[in-house]
Amino acid sequence: MPDFTKPALLTDTPLHYCPGCTHGMVHRLIAEAVEEVGMLDSCVGIAPVGCAVFAYNYFKCDFLQAAHGRAPAVATGVKRATPDNLVFVYQGDGDLASIGMAETVHSATRGENITVIFINNGIYGMTGGQMAPTTLAGQKTTTCVSGRDVKEQGNPIRICELLATLDGPAFIARTSMHDVKNIRDTKAAIVKGFRMQKEKKGFSLIEILSTCPTNFHLSPKASLDYIRDEAVKFYPLGVFKDVDGKGGLK
Repeated sequence: MPDFTKPALLTDTPLHYCPGCTHGMVHRLIAEAVEEVGMLDSCVGIAPVGCAVFAYNYFKCDFLQAAHGRAPAVATGVKRATPDNLVFVYQGDGDLASIGMAETVHSATRGENITVIFINNGIYGMTGGQMAPTTLAGQKTTTCVSGRDVKEQGNPIRICELLATLDGPAFIARTSMHDVKNIRDTKAAIVKGFRMQKEKKGFSLIEILSTCPTNFHLSPKASLDYIRDEAVKFYPLGVFKDVDGKGGLK
């Protein structure tokens, strides 16, 4: 039987996330992955500005709160000062791909030995559902009410494909949370990213396609279907860079 006990790294604090949001599920996967790689006692997280701003309430490890978009820079300092710690960054698409794009690209190209967990729901969740750098073409938001027009607002940014062109990253992968198989793949990718860091191989980023039922104006199930039917078309799942040369999630 599957083990549904609470992972040792998680607190008993009730989650503040909206019903149907997959942030809480990803938190559990991170906690399980940290335990699997044997780093429970030497783990440091960096919280973003956005829906996961209170992530530090949910993990029993040291956590720092970074200014908007600056989490990879903070993680760089922490990792260089304490190189034996497992340092992970947790960011949404607005935080990482908009105001934090420079920090993301430069920490990746330097090959900083950190792991970035990138939650991509294609929208600004906390601040009211505005268009994000990852909003799909035609997707409606509060700042493009008729749908994103690429002629006016530009194309969505594919972060994995962008970072995979750099020499610094060790592992770049995109997964999803829309069904059980892909949730399992997400955990496998997080575990691999953490192992890459533990083995001092360099920068890793796991992009996770997620939902925002509140700002999608969809039910939780319909939101998951939207990720499966629409988001995955533009953001294909898979491994985009792997210095081990294996090309998979194991």
